[in-house]
Amino acid sequence: MAKYLMLKHYRGAPAAVNGVPMDRWTPEEISAHIQYMNDFAAGLEKTGEFVDGQALAPEGAWVRYDGEGRPPVTDGPFAETKDLIAGWMIIDVDSYERAVELAGELSAAPGAGGKPIHEWLELRPFLTAPPTITE
Repeated sequence: MAKYLMLKHYRGAPAAVNGVPMDRWTPEEISAHIQYMNDFAAGLEKTGEFVDGQALAPEGAWVRYDGEGRPPVTDGPFAETKDLIAGWMIIDVDSYERAVELAGELSAAPGAGGKPIHEWLELRPFLTAPPTITE
């Protein structure tokens, strides 16, 4: 089994086919989208492929260490000008092909007008071993 992170970008990914921003969806469209996500996760729980997943709030900031005795440096929050990750899901599957299949299925979550979003999801494998460095 291999773990993969599926990132749902709200902003910063290639444009979705049905790219109407969520803040312009009706309450019914939002409910249908959330229900699809919940049903998708429940199906993965039944197959043993679901690890975890969460929606994320749009607020956030970049933070970095600024030296001993100094407070961390932040740059925000400026959510309207940054890439925005709407949520994530971790899956544990038998193959890369299965991970791609599931990401494609999740990409079909309904959006505006009840039509599939066909959004791009970022699919990233977990690092299983440190990279090999040769000289």
